Amino acid sequence: MLTSKFSSAKREINPSTESKNPEDDSVQKVRVFVRKKRAKKTVQPIVEVVKPEIVDQKPCSLPEIEDFAYGKQSSYSRSNEVQPPANWEKVIEGIRKMRSSEDAPVDSMGCEKAGVSLPPKEGRFAVLISSLLSSQTKDHVNHGAIQRLLQNDLLTAETIDKADEGVIKELIYPVGFYSRKASNMKKVAKICLEKYGGDIPSTLEELLQLPGIGPKMAHLVMNVGWNNVQGICVDTHVHRICNRLGWVSRLGTKQKTSTPEQTRESLQLWLPKEEWVPINPLLVGFGQTVCTPLRPRCGMCTVSGLCPSAFTETPSLSATPKKNKR
Repeated sequence: MLTSKFSSAKREINPSTESKNPEDDSVQKVRVFVRKKRAKKTVQPIVEVVKPEIVDQKPCSLPEIEDFAYGKQSSYSRSNEVQPPANWEKVIEGIRKMRSSEDAPVDSMGCEKAGVSLPPKEGRFAVLISSLLSSQTKDHVNHGAIQRLLQNDLLTAETIDKADEGVIKELIYPVGFYSRKASNMKKVAKICLEKYGGDIPSTLEELLQLPGIGPKMAHLVMNVGWNNVQGICVDTHVHRICNRLGWVSRLGTKQKTSTPEQTRESLQLWLPKEEWVPINPLLVGFGQTVCTPLRPRCGMCTVSGLCPSAFTETPSLSATPKKNKR
């Protein structure tokens, strides 16, 4: 009897326990599953949304703005921080007085004089050709070649394009590298005919694409031909004199510039823009008459007291009279 009661009681207990445990287990399992699933759903999307915003803003937006601002400020501050050389205005004024007689070759035979008697279109082309011929050539030699081309009606794009290259060589001889320059003249004439209707390019970038045309020539042509000042025309005289005066240096150093292009970039950092055009003929003529390449005449220079290179390159006294007698 006890056994049967125990067993029946056991039966009554077991179903209830069996029915409760699965429900409890199922509820617990569901709750645990849902919580984990919700935790993943609620946490992961937030992470996915927030991270791209942080990544997009910090590396893409802020550094770009900072870099842009820094780049502009650094470039402007660099030019603003470049202090003009001491007494540069006195030096220029002194050189102008020495050049007042305008007796240097550049004053009457410079490249800018090539087209003065011609109509604007032909005049621009003449200045371009004169600039092309001027490299490694003295002004009087270059001027003579231009005059011979003009006399033979070979100073327009049309006539040069039709002319025999051998004839051009004979007319421009003895300019430096006359054979190569004759070939470049033909190429330039054809380009100007095909792309510009016989005129010359009106932008610095297009001028620099022409055969035989470098930065110095392109700036000169822009200044004279188009009255568009985008930079200083720096030739060997301007390059030499600016370094002698201590007006220019390589970027970030106190060393002299090694190329005319470096001189141009350095000079433009501080020289007022109204001086960009006149500085070339001023210093070229000064270099042809006083501050010459090999024997600078410091004794007759009125600004030698302001020049750090004065008398450092002057030859011995015995050599000077021999040079003057020749």
